[in-house]
Amino acid sequence: MTRAAAGGLTQHGAHAREILISLKAAANDQLDIPILGEEKIRTVCKAFNIPEEGRSLKEVANDLADVLLEDLSRALPGEYKTITALAPAERREVWKNLDILPISAYNEAFDAYHRTCVGTDGDWESNMKQFLRCGLAFTFTGVVAADIATDALFGQGGRRTSKVNIGALKKGYVNIAVHGHLPTLVSQICTIGASEEYLEKAKAIGAKGIQFYGICCSGLSSMYRYENVIPLCNAIGAELVLGTGALDCWVADVQDVYPAIMDVARCFNTKVITTSDAARLPGAEHIGYDHHHTNLSETKALARKILDRALEAHELRKGMPVFIPPYEITAEVGFSPESTVKHYGSFKPLAEALKSGKVRGIVNVVGCSNPRVIYEKATVDIVDTLIKNGCIILTNGCASFPLMKLGYCNTDAIKKCSPALQEFLGDDQPPVWHVGECVDNARSSGIFAGIAGELGLNLPQMPFAMSSPEWSNEKGIDASLGFRLMGINSYHCVEPPTQGSDAVTKWLKEDTKDILGSVMYVNTDPAKVAEKILADIDAKRAALGWAEVK
Repeated sequence: MTRAAAGGLTQHGAHAREILISLKAAANDQLDIPILGEEKIRTVCKAFNIPEEGRSLKEVANDLADVLLEDLSRALPGEYKTITALAPAERREVWKNLDILPISAYNEAFDAYHRTCVGTDGDWESNMKQFLRCGLAFTFTGVVAADIATDALFGQGGRRTSKVNIGALKKGYVNIAVHGHLPTLVSQICTIGASEEYLEKAKAIGAKGIQFYGICCSGLSSMYRYENVIPLCNAIGAELVLGTGALDCWVADVQDVYPAIMDVARCFNTKVITTSDAARLPGAEHIGYDHHHTNLSETKALARKILDRALEAHELRKGMPVFIPPYEITAEVGFSPESTVKHYGSFKPLAEALKSGKVRGIVNVVGCSNPRVIYEKATVDIVDTLIKNGCIILTNGCASFPLMKLGYCNTDAIKKCSPALQEFLGDDQPPVWHVGECVDNARSSGIFAGIAGELGLNLPQMPFAMSSPEWSNEKGIDASLGFRLMGINSYHCVEPPTQGSDAVTKWLKEDTKDILGSVMYVNTDPAKVAEKILADIDAKRAALGWAEVK
């Protein structure tokens, strides 16, 4: 488990590193893309006490990147500045007393692998302490820092209506899918590909235009920032998209890009391009950054080269059979703490709705899909039960795709909610609020913190929950742990891989109640998981003396 937590830390940590390098390069004119998130940068810099007066946006952005990079890679023990600046004071005290404050993301992954090597740390409790340190570094660098840097460089985007599902694929276009997690090169592919120049290039070869689609988090990061990106599916469903024969080009970066897509792509002559030095596919063409990022300044040229390859692929694939299933729907996406305040004026209406019982609780439903269980079923079943019983759902990442595809992110889904929740949501808010890609768990945490702050309460007191029904890899372990460290229970339909130790299993599921104020609940039956979430939310409400929800 400690090695898994270290693995998850390196996955999201590598994502954060890529965005932080891009932000710093843009601030120093080494990357020719604009810094769009001035408001985010100014807000965050106040929390970090980074001076702004009389300084340019690029100077301030450079300092912000440096602070976040220091937390990523600090070797000598020192203050983890992101935790000091952004974590609740009550939680910081808990972590300090447990001696689990991390030194840096690099250090905790390094230490986790060292102490779990042959003949080193044989004390399971000591290993679990390092497990918790990895969880904190994952949360505040892999998630929070990545989210800050992404919003700082590319802007926060905003709420918008997006088409989703495989039926949204279009015939007659140069169809390009972006798949993975890293937004820098994707941002330029989407921006340049939407230009008049490339529209004319597409028309010159007989296409109607260029259309972009998102697989996994690259699509989710793009869909609320760019007009022309349609999210189709999560990583496990990628081969189903290729199987339509509609895609001309598949652009992959890192994580959740499985080698089997090459077998399916070959059947349809779909061009596959990899863009990350850390993630290659046999038989794919590689067009991307080198190991030392010496060609970061060539980002726009790389994007143009990829777009030209897609145009070539479209011409070569003319006459290829295409079958697009007739399943398409729209989803409301781009929710965030800022959009919540903009819609309601403040967090007060949401806090009052919770207190009165119009909203029973708020549950963050996330996590990668797991091929060892029925695809996406547990996620849908749990959410269906929760909204019928008055809960608002926050979602992101792979778990969000079935909720988008089946209409839960559409305002029509209000009909599925309890009468009180229907009244609160009105006719313009869906019951499932899509906050974005998996690092956008920071947005869910921000909504939780905003409501708790409005009520003057700590997070462990609130009727909140986190569920990753199908969690399936190292990132999922850390994502769940991140919320547990905040004092919010986690709920799952897949057991953690701890059956070799009764002590560790008991500690993970029960004993963390005493040290973190949260527990893990696992049941392979989604109905039982939903029942448990509701029961625990009601217990939190009762402890606060809030209205009972029937």
